[in-house]
Amino acid sequence: MKKTTFIVIGAVLAVMGLIAFRLSSNKKKIDTQNQLPATNVNIAIPVTVSRVEEGDVSQQLIKTGNLIPFKEAAISATTAGRVTNVNFNLGTQVSQGAVLVQVDNKLKELSLEATQLTISKLKRDVDRYNTLLAGNATTELQVNEVKYNYENAINQAEQIKKQLLDATVKAPISGRIVKKDIEVGEFINAGAVLGTVLDVSRLKAEVLVNESDVYQLRVGQSVRVSSDIFPNRILSGTISYISPQGNSEHNYPVEVTVSNSLGLKAGTFVNVDFSQKSNQKALQIPRLALVESLKNPYVYVVSNNVAQQRIVKIGRELGDKIEVLSGLSAGDTVVVTGQLNLSEGKLVQITK
Repeated sequence: MKKTTFIVIGAVLAVMGLIAFRLSSNKKKIDTQNQLPATNVNIAIPVTVSRVEEGDVSQQLIKTGNLIPFKEAAISATTAGRVTNVNFNLGTQVSQGAVLVQVDNKLKELSLEATQLTISKLKRDVDRYNTLLAGNATTELQVNEVKYNYENAINQAEQIKKQLLDATVKAPISGRIVKKDIEVGEFINAGAVLGTVLDVSRLKAEVLVNESDVYQLRVGQSVRVSSDIFPNRILSGTISYISPQGNSEHNYPVEVTVSNSLGLKAGTFVNVDFSQKSNQKALQIPRLALVESLKNPYVYVVSNNVAQQRIVKIGRELGDKIEVLSGLSAGDTVVVTGQLNLSEGKLVQITK
C-alpha cells in the first residue's frame, strides 16, 4: 500500500516538473521575441496622383439622344359615313390641305339643294310681305315670321355646307404618310384615325442635361449635331426647348431643332455638342479623383507621403475633368488611382 502511494506521488511530481519546464521554456521564447525589433505594419499604398491646377474652362458638353419628327399629326375623320375615295398610300408625300379621304356626301348635297330652293322662295316672300306692309295690307308680325323662316333656312344651309366640308378629310400638315388605316368602302365614325403623317424636313433631337450644365444653356443657342451614320458630317441645330422641370435624377429634357439636309430618319441616335469657348479659369481635377458620387464628393490629398481626406465642393463637368469650387488649392496633389485602399493617415507611395 505504501509502495503504491509513493509511485503515485512520484508520477505527480514528474508531471508538475514537466509543466514547469515547458512554462520556463515558453517564457524564454516570448522574452526573446519581445527583444526583436517590431515589424512595421503601416505598408505604403501605391497610388497615382495629379496636381490641382487652374485651367481654361472649355465648357465641353456632349450629350447623346435620338431624333424625333419635327411634326407628327393624325389624319382624323370629322364626320361619319362610307369612304368613297382614298388618295394616299404608305410613303406618299402630301401637302397641308390636300384632300386625302372622301366620305359619301350625296344625301347632304341633295339636302343643300333643297334648302337653297327654300331660301329662294322665302327671299321672295320677304320682299312681297315688305311691300304689303308698306301698303298696310299685312301686319308686322307676319313680316317678322317670314323673315325668321328665311334666316333659319340660311343657317341650315351653312350647317349643311360645313358637313360637306367635313366629309372631305384633308392633310393636317405637310409630310410623308407613315401609317394608313383606311380603305375605300369602309364605314367610319367621327373621330376615327385614318392614318399618320410625319414632317421630317426638320427633326428634333431629345437629350437629357444634368442640373449643373442646364443653367449654361439658353433657347436659341446654336449647337452641333453629328451621327455615326454620317461620321464626317456636322448638322447645325438650335436649342428650341429647355424643360422648366427636371426628373428625379435632376436631369432636364432639352430639345434641339435640326436641319435634315442629310435625310436622317426619326429614331436615329445622334450626338449633340453644346460646347462653347470661354475665357473663364477654374480649379480643375481629374474626375477619377472623386471617391464618392457627385452628391457627396471628397478626395485624398497627399502631403509628405500621407493621405489626407478632403471634402470638396464641385461645379461644372469639363470633359474628363471637373471644376472644384472649394476644398482644394492650386498646387495640391490629389490621388487619382488607388483610393479604394486608402483611409485617413495612410502611408502612400506615389507611382507613375
